[in-house]
Amino acid sequence: MNPYLQILIRGIGAFLGVLVITRVVGKTQVGQLTVADFVNAIVIGSIAAAMVTDLKENGWYYAFGLLLFGLLTVISEYASLKYRPLRKLIEGEPTVVIHNGKILENNMKKLIYNVDDLMMQLREKNVFNIADVEFAVAEPNGGLSVLLKSHKQPLTPSDMQIPTKYQGIPSELIVDGVVIQQNLKQNNLTEDWLYRELEKQGIKSVKDVMYASLDAEGKLYVDRKEDTMQHVTDITDKLPGKMPQ
Repeated sequence: MNPYLQILIRGIGAFLGVLVITRVVGKTQVGQLTVADFVNAIVIGSIAAAMVTDLKENGWYYAFGLLLFGLLTVISEYASLKYRPLRKLIEGEPTVVIHNGKILENNMKKLIYNVDDLMMQLREKNVFNIADVEFAVAEPNGGLSVLLKSHKQPLTPSDMQIPTKYQGIPSELIVDGVVIQQNLKQNNLTEDWLYRELEKQGIKSVKDVMYASLDAEGKLYVDRKEDTMQHVTDITDKLPGKMPQ
């Protein structure tokens, strides 16, 4: 058989096999990978890649290996649903890394988790001061759950018994200089309207826009590709004068 045709057939088989496995396992594993899930995904991907490119070996060997790992994955998922100790063993457990504003160094060492990683994940939660944190928990999937101290938690409308309006999801109108026509139509808007709104902000070309979106109240947010900021705060350890241009 022609090698290219053989690769084509194997490639289609490997693609369908991996697709079936991911569909059977479900969206939870794909969206929230634990360490075990991540390693398993790498192994399955490696078997699929070898199945396509290693023409010296019988493709059915790799197909069997792919099926075996897929089956073991499904079995472990269902077993972990039934037996909590097994789930803890496979997926791991959450670990407290900050308690009452104090970093728990021993727990950090067990996770091989450094302060730079911790600060990065805190900033992703809009937390910039460790002293404001009551609890921070490192989750098995690599995420960080944060509970702020009570006096640092923002007030919500329900706390003040204030009625709220429906917020909705903003519609993307421009992404990387390209107009999203479908979203314009869904909002009953035209390109002429969009161009007029851009001109109001001093933007002459859509290509100059990195991102633009419309919120539920009809407000247009626009971010230019070339930002004109007088000062940018640098949070790296670089010396003055060594900041990236």
